[in-house]
Amino acid sequence: MPSLIETGRTGTAAVDTAGAADRLRNLYYARFGFAVVWAALVALTASTLNPVSVALLVVYPVFDVAAAVVDFRTPGAVRPRALLRVNMALSLLTAVGLAVAAASGIPGVLRVWGAWAIAAGIVQLAVAISRYRLGAQWAMILSGGISAVAGSRFLLTAGGADSLTPIAGYATLGGVFFLISAARLHRRAAGAA
Repeated sequence: MPSLIETGRTGTAAVDTAGAADRLRNLYYARFGFAVVWAALVALTASTLNPVSVALLVVYPVFDVAAAVVDFRTPGAVRPRALLRVNMALSLLTAVGLAVAAASGIPGVLRVWGAWAIAAGIVQLAVAISRYRLGAQWAMILSGGISAVAGSRFLLTAGGADSLTPIAGYATLGGVFFLISAARLHRRAAGAA
């Protein structure tokens, strides 16, 4: 028979997991909203690299760093700390890389974005697998895999590219996957209540 202390720990663990799922859901909703608005703005400036489009390009990985920091600091979350640190480092390097690549043109930007999409997709896949018990992670698993494939496509087609439109589509699809996971976490929490 478990002791009262053990029972208390189990109850606390269940509350912590539920709280972590709620916080993760809210973060996913925020990431969806940001991705959709960002993609729309990029689509408006997709044909040229100008100060606005370059700023938008740099802002996306910076937002990714901010989201990873929030995730990292969230109490009770299933946080694969090492993977979140890797994600933060990759996104910071990407922000710098995009700012530099913008001077060489759209193909250079797509190459940097592609490399980041591959690496970040692999990290996202690993994070989602580690969080599988929280539920609603299948969309994040798919998103990570698709990100790696899309990144490969960016690298392969960058030479002839003359628009940032593919990046806007990539961000929109990623945002949809965040929305699906958030909605499933929301539905799961409502069903448990």
